[in-house]
Amino acid sequence: MQLFKLYSKYEPTGDQPKAIEQLTEGVKKKERFQTLLGVTGSGKTFTMANVIANFDMPVLVIAPNKTLAAQLYREYKNFFPENSVNYFVSYYDYYQPEAYMPTSDTYIEKEAMINEEIDRLRHQATSALSIRRDVIVVASVSCIYNLGLPSNYYESAIHLETGQPITRGDFIRQLVKIQFKRTSGMLHRGEFRVRGDIFEIQPISDNINYRIEIESQKIKEISIIDPLTRNITENLSEAIIFPPKHFISSQPQIINAIKEIKKELKERLEYFNKKGLYLEAERLERRTNYDTEMLKTLGFCHGIENYSRHLSGKLAGEPPDTLLSYFPTKTQTVRTRHGQLQTKKVPDFLTIIDESHIAIPQIRGMYEGDHSRKEVLIQYGWRLPSALDNRPLKFSEFEERINQAVFTSATPADWELENSSRVVEQIIRPTGLIDPPIEVRPVFDKKKNRSQVDDVIDEIKEIVNKKERAIINTLTKKMAEDLTDYLIKEGIKANFMHSDTKTLERTQILTDFRTGKFNVLVGVNLLREGLDLPEVTLVAIFDVDREGFLRNETSLIQTMGRAARNVEGKVILYADKITGSMKRAMTEVERRRKIQTEYNKKHNITPKSIKKNIEELIQIDRDFEVD
Repeated sequence: MQLFKLYSKYEPTGDQPKAIEQLTEGVKKKERFQTLLGVTGSGKTFTMANVIANFDMPVLVIAPNKTLAAQLYREYKNFFPENSVNYFVSYYDYYQPEAYMPTSDTYIEKEAMINEEIDRLRHQATSALSIRRDVIVVASVSCIYNLGLPSNYYESAIHLETGQPITRGDFIRQLVKIQFKRTSGMLHRGEFRVRGDIFEIQPISDNINYRIEIESQKIKEISIIDPLTRNITENLSEAIIFPPKHFISSQPQIINAIKEIKKELKERLEYFNKKGLYLEAERLERRTNYDTEMLKTLGFCHGIENYSRHLSGKLAGEPPDTLLSYFPTKTQTVRTRHGQLQTKKVPDFLTIIDESHIAIPQIRGMYEGDHSRKEVLIQYGWRLPSALDNRPLKFSEFEERINQAVFTSATPADWELENSSRVVEQIIRPTGLIDPPIEVRPVFDKKKNRSQVDDVIDEIKEIVNKKERAIINTLTKKMAEDLTDYLIKEGIKANFMHSDTKTLERTQILTDFRTGKFNVLVGVNLLREGLDLPEVTLVAIFDVDREGFLRNETSLIQTMGRAARNVEGKVILYADKITGSMKRAMTEVERRRKIQTEYNKKHNITPKSIKKNIEELIQIDRDFEVD
């Protein structure tokens, strides 16, 4: 029986059948890395959904940002409605990491605003991986950060069955032990309420309430109740209550960890005192003693992840446990260099890295940035050296923790191309759409005394009259905001989106854009890779001749691709000179246009705009929405 059941009203067409066949063959042959070079709008996600349906193993999809991850999550959820499709991104709406600036003697405490709904979705993903195999987790690159020991998380889960012997007091202690909070008022996620022998529990991963009734020191009934009416909606024979935190430790682990922390503290204090660094010694001793007291009393402390090496029993420098550790492994027999057979555990899941030309460098660079910041904290006595082990994976460690992977991108980088056993091209779109034509116009036209802003406003007015959409790409966030304000003053409905825009707000902006609540979306870097906006007929890129990260060949091809889903799509590049990046990007687009045009002529295909339903990328419980 097939594990993943794919639902789609479309059949693979264009280059898709060939791509599906070749990628499936590669996975069957145990080829480690493959690349799908698919142009914008060619249906790379649909191709990969067909590949997923051919295999019975969990899937990790990694996207370079939360917005793209949300779009992929919605698409895979639509393709696999009967399977478990999950969303795992950083749960911070705002995050200021702990840091210290020695030059000004400024300590910056960690500040974070946690989005409760995203936290719920993260727990939903990890709990799904423990109980089923038909799981797809769509994640951002934050999935390579320390998450806590999966064995602790799973072993701490409370398994309940009707008829199971349990006392009221034991059950209360078990829930408190795994960090559930007891309340007498309205239940929230991660809380429980007791009235007599009846327990009501709201798990961390679902917006439901469990009702557990105990009679004669046995579980009499397990049911799901409506949080508002408290009517029973479903009776169960069993249930699993997972911990509300991923960092969870048993009492023996905590006791042992405190001993190890104190040993490390003693060694570090000796070092500081020997060097005459008495302020650093006093600072470290005060903070560490406070944290160990909190651990001893509550089993938890602020910044507990910085002690994860001691709590998990890992050695110094040993890689942390991340989301990848929650995926299953399998035993595989391999032959060593000396001809001996050896069994080892290997990852038992398929990895898809979307927009790999961006995601791979992000994964590669995360470790160094985190390491340099923590080294300063350790040097000046704000943290113990073991805090360095609360970190993201190094790239080599990431490679070891994935087995087979498919990289998907319209512009794969050298690393993917060099390391892939096969590169599958997908240039022909199922709709017959051709890459949009490109115009180059001056940033400032001296003859007409008109700037790029004046010119693009004339273009936008035509688009508004046709009820179409436009994307404007600027160089900076400030320029995006200022341009949006200017457009609004000119009577044009516009909005901006950039890296400071909150996670769930981004998905709402994109939905509003598609539904026509505004016609122009202004952005910097988020409006490049993978966004599926078929209503867009114009992409305008400002200051294209300013060579750099945002104006290189790859960035230009990706940004221009946002107009490739509509038959009326066109691109305007505002530049006073043709740079090397512009020339290479335009040459590649022209190559693709030629292939697409010849294919359409040969098969008598008339291009059609992509049609796509408008729906919320992430369905959320409004009670948890962050303003």
